[in-house]
Amino acid sequence: MTLRRRRLVRVPASSANLGPGFDVLAAALSLHMELEVRETGRFAVDTSLEVPRNRDNLVVRAFECLHPADAFEFRISSEIPLSVGLGSSAAAIVAGLLAADHLFELDADVLAHAVELEGHPDNVAAALNGGFVVCDGTRVDRFEPPLGLEAVLVIPHESLDTETARSVLPSEVSRADAVFNVAHASMLMLGLARGDWELIGEGLKDRLHQPFRAELYPRSAALLERAPSLGALGATISGAGPSVVMWCLFEQTGQVVEALEREVGDWATVRRTPFESQAADVREL
Repeated sequence: MTLRRRRLVRVPASSANLGPGFDVLAAALSLHMELEVRETGRFAVDTSLEVPRNRDNLVVRAFECLHPADAFEFRISSEIPLSVGLGSSAAAIVAGLLAADHLFELDADVLAHAVELEGHPDNVAAALNGGFVVCDGTRVDRFEPPLGLEAVLVIPHESLDTETARSVLPSEVSRADAVFNVAHASMLMLGLARGDWELIGEGLKDRLHQPFRAELYPRSAALLERAPSLGALGATISGAGPSVVMWCLFEQTGQVVEALEREVGDWATVRRTPFESQAADVREL
């Protein structure tokens, strides 16, 4: 028997929370993971990434939620840095699930499986659908980024695991802080819908997670206040951090990149990264 089945899966990075939308809002970013799955008759993982090369690999674990991986080789490459708040685990989960679903024509509920593996819907929903997403646990609504809006990432060289970032959050918040975040998430959504840059900039403010996590990455946190003076509309911590998303108008992005490169020195990498409209994609090879 000739074994020829192959799939190439391409999945975008993602940024969750988007300031006030803790565990609710996310956006896809134009950094990508690529997974090639080849039917070879044996199991193998081929990658230069610092990830497991056995069945503990997150891509393989996701694949095996739908079908055994015994006869397949997994070749994994990625532009998405690991453990810096840019959705690398969500991309791996979505890639593995999509590969199995397409190879075996399962018509599985990929989002439901991805949420179960990831533990929350925001990153996986953005990685799967592209664009901006609003999640409430059972429903995902997607919409396009407004024309002219772009992101610049500040990616620290030090990583942070999500469990540590969640451990510093309080179990309860004040009514005033909850109302503040509802108001600013509403402003952000309205600004994105209208392409209103002033509303977007004002709507990025948060009191539920970013202030409590600032002690974990003070240099990243300091950029949130400095963002307007550097030419950006505003800034948010990406997911659990420590990466920062600078929200910019297209024509101002170049000067923001230059200002950030002077600002951060050697503790982080600055990268111009548009928001990604394209959903995760699977091709037969």
